[in-house]
Amino acid sequence: MEFDLKWTDGCVLLLYNVDPSWEAVDIDNVFDIVEQMRTALTEEGHSVTPLEAGRSDYVDILNDYDPRGYVVFNWCEDLPGIHQGEVMMARLLEKNNFCYTGSPPEVLSLSWNKTAAKKLLNRSRIPTPFWRLFSTPHVKDWKKFPAIVKPAYEHCSSGITTESVVFDAAALEERIAFILDEYHQPAIVEEFIDGRELHVTLWGNDNIEMLPPVEMDFSAFDNIKDRLCTFESKFVPESLAYEKIELQIPAELDKKQLQQLRRTCQRAYRAIGCRDYARMDIRLQEGIFYVLDVNPNADMSPDATLTYAVEAADLTYGFFASTLVHMAAQRHPFSECIWENTVSAT
Repeated sequence: MEFDLKWTDGCVLLLYNVDPSWEAVDIDNVFDIVEQMRTALTEEGHSVTPLEAGRSDYVDILNDYDPRGYVVFNWCEDLPGIHQGEVMMARLLEKNNFCYTGSPPEVLSLSWNKTAAKKLLNRSRIPTPFWRLFSTPHVKDWKKFPAIVKPAYEHCSSGITTESVVFDAAALEERIAFILDEYHQPAIVEEFIDGRELHVTLWGNDNIEMLPPVEMDFSAFDNIKDRLCTFESKFVPESLAYEKIELQIPAELDKKQLQQLRRTCQRAYRAIGCRDYARMDIRLQEGIFYVLDVNPNADMSPDATLTYAVEAADLTYGFFASTLVHMAAQRHPFSECIWENTVSAT
């Protein structure tokens, strides 16, 4: 990727989140990951200042920094005790005139609002599983089974378990009732696409590139209810799903399939309004790539599928992160003060 202007003289503010209520081992793990990112960016020539967002008074954490001298590497995925914390942080960055990596708050909020995201995909005629929103467990005309039931306004697979997949109206009504009672919000019901699942990373803005797709290998499971990415499969290392779901890197797809996948994902990226980077969760069934989810704030820790995709593309962790910084720098509100002109990153 080439840039008219490259962030060379300014500093990178590496913004990340920690929840004080986490176990000590989890907090230490975050610090280790942040140090890996800091080192990777430093090796690419950046001056990096880590900044922890983990307090309820997060609104004050930027007070000591002049937005003219920084690009914020926005690695904030949550804020303790604050609903949609990463959205609130992006709003704070904009309010204080900071230039930052990643999508703006209105796009980040879509990862919490499945119905709004689905409507954007439908409007652009992008394949996505048939869906409906239910505020009552009384289902009259749903005919597509198997189906999957999710909370409508959560993310990170919250509320998704093996019991989310249902095969008849009685089980569907029971699961909708569970979501209504447990999460106090409507349930979104989708046709369950029992096909190959791919995690696809895209990056760029005017020129959007697709990194090698990563396939979630469910071959260890015979039961259809186990062939999905649940909350446990992502965040509970001792769970069977976490242990048994393997990764195929890169996914085995022919040239025609890769072209079709790229077109579908690029269209979804634009329809949602993603900026700099995003990860798509895709299912392939009968030659159609269905967009399950668009994550504009995808995990990029060393063991994330995004990072594996970067490696599969023969890119380094530092180069990828540094390129995101340069992308963001093109939007810097004080660019005329600091930037070097006509420098390219390749």
